[in-house]
Amino acid sequence: MNELIRVEPIALLPTQAGCAVFLGDENKVIVFYIDPSIGASINSILAKAEPPRPLTHDLFTQTLEAFGAEVLHTTIVDVQGEVFYSRLYIKAENEIMERKIVELDARPSDCIAMAVRQQAPIFVVPDVWERLEDVSETLSDLRNQPSEIGGYGLEIE
Repeated sequence: MNELIRVEPIALLPTQAGCAVFLGDENKVIVFYIDPSIGASINSILAKAEPPRPLTHDLFTQTLEAFGAEVLHTTIVDVQGEVFYSRLYIKAENEIMERKIVELDARPSDCIAMAVRQQAPIFVVPDVWERLEDVSETLSDLRNQPSEIGGYGLEIE
């Protein structure tokens, strides 16, 4: 089996329909589009901004911590057309139960929002990684153009 490709959030940029999430490693950058509210949730953590009240992903993180659980990692496992599929891996271990690993089907945007909150790694299955277009040049071009779309946008370096 091929080793998973570890990626990091490179940029979150607003679009007219939502938010573009750029993930990449040292060789390639991929992009997919998410709901603006999830983009704002990811953006708040990466920008080290403290929301006035806990967001949904903060609540889920606090719930996991209360039960002795943590996000191990997330993996993008498939893409069909424009739809990405991912899994969230959670480890729970506390005084009531033995160690347990749980794999949950979830949207990549939610998985990334959880992973960045717990500094958990983000992976892509090699077969999926190879099928996705490298958008490094597109991101570079976008960085050199002034944004006409208001709202949030985060460059992560």
